[in-house]
Amino acid sequence: MAKDLHPIKILAFPGAPNLPVFAAREKGFFSEAGLDLQFATTPSSIYQFEQFASGGCDIAFTAFDNIVAYREGQGAAKLAEVPEFRVLLGATQIELSVIVSTDIKTAADLKGKSVALDAVSTGFAFVFYALLEKLGLSQSDYQAVAVGATPDRWLSVKDGKHAATITIEPFTSIAKAAGFHVLTTSSDVFPAYQGGIIAARSDWAAANSGVVKSFLSAYLRGLDWVLNPANQKEGAELLLANMPDIKRGVVGAVMDSLLSPRSGLTPGGEVLPQGVAEVLKLRSNYGRPQKSLTDAAKYFDLSYRDAIKN
Repeated sequence: MAKDLHPIKILAFPGAPNLPVFAAREKGFFSEAGLDLQFATTPSSIYQFEQFASGGCDIAFTAFDNIVAYREGQGAAKLAEVPEFRVLLGATQIELSVIVSTDIKTAADLKGKSVALDAVSTGFAFVFYALLEKLGLSQSDYQAVAVGATPDRWLSVKDGKHAATITIEPFTSIAKAAGFHVLTTSSDVFPAYQGGIIAARSDWAAANSGVVKSFLSAYLRGLDWVLNPANQKEGAELLLANMPDIKRGVVGAVMDSLLSPRSGLTPGGEVLPQGVAEVLKLRSNYGRPQKSLTDAAKYFDLSYRDAIKN
């Protein structure tokens, strides 16, 4: 660890939405904020929340739905004790795409086949179920299998182990370039969807408020840098350097999606009220044990964000 820098452990899902972190790290924003960034990606939401709950990471870049799931006792990992996970900052609206194998032409072709999800009861599984319901399929029409994070899910479809999955960028563009089809997207159905967020355990955040504010400040600097049109070319190079799965032929499409207000990063780390409501609606419909979820405020603590913006 560099002298006088405070270590902070981040565990994120792999994907293009991590570009603000890559930028802030490359530009020295974290070190300028007094932080020694220890950034890692997770193979699954189960692993992420096992680590998150036990202190294996300080801050998680995850799906908002995951925070709701674990706070409501519906998480896929069986935790001995569930900390009070709180959202500190919004991250992405995010566009989720149903990628299908090359022999699948319509939703009806998925009947009787297996589909790859991160976990069958958290993350973006409910978006997948809702999208296929719009196309006339019920959950009983296919077999949902827990495979893990997007790279593993995409590989399982590419290798023919499963007929479909749900992806984020850059994996959507990678799959399309490889000849796979997009059956439908979340943007086709939901006016807004709160996808990615940045979260911490409330007790850790309270005990490390200065570190939290320093981290959010550095991240927001990285986000502002990424969203500046003048930096788009350099941002693409950062993605290529940090995510070897991305090839030059698709990086333009990945950046376009990432920078789109309809499918990508949220300026200022803002939270999308309509997108939050959509997540709660989906979890109310599909979560088990079933609950009617309407109180969004209990999942958030935006005081650290507000403190650095004032």
